[in-house]
Amino acid sequence: MEVIENLTKNVESEGERYQYNYRMTRSMYSNIHVYGIEIERLDIKEDEKITNIERNQIALISPKRYKVKEFLKILYDNTVSPVHLIDILGEHVDECVLDFEDSLLLKAMG
Repeated sequence: MEVIENLTKNVESEGERYQYNYRMTRSMYSNIHVYGIEIERLDIKEDEKITNIERNQIALISPKRYKVKEFLKILYDNTVSPVHLIDILGEHVDECVLDFEDSLLLKAMG
């Protein structure tokens, strides 16, 4: 799996900074490129010491990069935490199953 895009957002709250990284990833599945999303949150104290790291990902969302990029932007714009990744994207990811079938069919045809 490789990271092909990274969006970073910093949020300040009560003397602590939270750095969110929203990453689009690419990997291979049945010989096709498939895109996913990883969210990472670093909790950083005033002295720049990292006190906590949370991370979550959905590795196989869709072979259609534009769809995953739209999801990434929604997560970034709304500062979604790693804990809520599945809550926010779960249904949308389920709907992307047909994207795999279409891509695998096209690959088989030629």
